[in-house]
Amino acid sequence: MVKVEIVEEKDQQDSRSPYASSSSSRTSSSVSLSSVGSEIDREESFYERLAALVDIVPPTTRHKISTRISNTAGFFKSTGKLVGNLVWIVTTSALLIGLPLALSLEDEAKIVAQEKEMLAQQQGQQMLAPSMYPPPNQPQQKGVVPPGF
Repeated sequence: MVKVEIVEEKDQQDSRSPYASSSSSRTSSSVSLSSVGSEIDREESFYERLAALVDIVPPTTRHKISTRISNTAGFFKSTGKLVGNLVWIVTTSALLIGLPLALSLEDEAKIVAQEKEMLAQQQGQQMLAPSMYPPPNQPQQKGVVPPGF
């Protein structure tokens, strides 16, 4: 934990400090804070600045946050594993059971279509082929016989 102390300087040798003024009063400030070197240290990275903020958050709060993050990550990991296993089971079952079933149904449909086609061809040949016997519902024509026979 960080402990903050007020240190009073009796020597004012460092005249660059904006807080060192000729007046002894702490409430009056003649130097603005903008004159303080507010430039960002170019050598310090964003990660280093974030890591420095760890000391601001109390340890109990840090523990609660890390516990919640680890619990959430564990939940998503186990849920993802479960969903992956279910997808694996469904796709494997579909390949092992569904694909052969679909192929056999397709073969059966081809066989039925061929049988229908063969029946249609047989019926078409029967209608087109001249038969020796006339159809039963038409009267027979008597042939014209020339005289003298």
